[in-house]
Amino acid sequence: MKIAVSGCLLGQSVRFDSGHKRDDFVMDELSEYAEYISFCPENMAFSNPRPSIRLVKNTDESLKVQSNKTGDDLSDTLSEASKKDLDNIAMHDLRAIIFKSKSPTCGIGSAKVYLENGFAAGKDDGVFVAMCKEKFPLLPMEEEGRLCDAWLRENFVMQLYSYDSFENFKVGANMKDLVEFHRVNKFMLQSKNDVLYRKLGKIVGNHEKKTFTEILSKYEFLFKTAIAKKSSKGKTRNVLEHMAGFVKSFLDSEEKMMLHEQIDDYAAQIIPLIVPLSTLKLYASKYEVAYLLEQTFLSPYPKELALRSNVKCVK
Repeated sequence: MKIAVSGCLLGQSVRFDSGHKRDDFVMDELSEYAEYISFCPENMAFSNPRPSIRLVKNTDESLKVQSNKTGDDLSDTLSEASKKDLDNIAMHDLRAIIFKSKSPTCGIGSAKVYLENGFAAGKDDGVFVAMCKEKFPLLPMEEEGRLCDAWLRENFVMQLYSYDSFENFKVGANMKDLVEFHRVNKFMLQSKNDVLYRKLGKIVGNHEKKTFTEILSKYEFLFKTAIAKKSSKGKTRNVLEHMAGFVKSFLDSEEKMMLHEQIDDYAAQIIPLIVPLSTLKLYASKYEVAYLLEQTFLSPYPKELALRSNVKCVK
């Protein structure tokens, strides 16, 4: 998978002070499964070391980029560099973008915005982030600061792998393939948004007898919209209970009690998600419940990332 990443997070000395902000998760864990495409519009525009910049709100509510040292308006220069970097990363078949948090260029809703008088006016997307959102509206995007949160990290990685799965699936796919794709992603989609899952089911049902090209296009938009939604403790618990229903006829009363106790303990944040999921997978394997074993929700990404081992992984 190709992922575009802020250069400073990769350990590249591109920051205004010629330093970097190497990120351990990006470099030591996720890097095992991805190829990174570096970007840094600020460094392209101003090199380094360089004076820091900030976003300033104009009287018409638009934003400009201002030098913290001279007060000069650097908007055009940074915009031009951002467009070049955008073109550079767009040349690749990207699966996601990871930005540097709080940056006036790369912060996702975390870039500080100031008034002309120097007072804080809130936060917004950085210049480059705004361009990327317009260019890639459905592409998974996150900033490294938020990825420190176990719940947000798990959501992002699930979205990343689901996005990649669809991109690989749609090459040469037919209607039969789409029906199967939807089937094996049932619980993953329900953990994100059950309403969108049901809408996707109606698209697959094709009651309007549309062409497969039309169906696939509609499904792709809604699928990528659904996987961008954040899961929750409640939605995940409902999925676990639903999955438990597929093995309950094979279990004795003690085994049923233990499984539901694990689900309850997960919901109470006493044990991590991996515990009830492992139990469900064990029973599904033992009793050869193929429908469960085929579900991507059981293993949506490499287990080595251990993202479901945190007790507070889902809010």
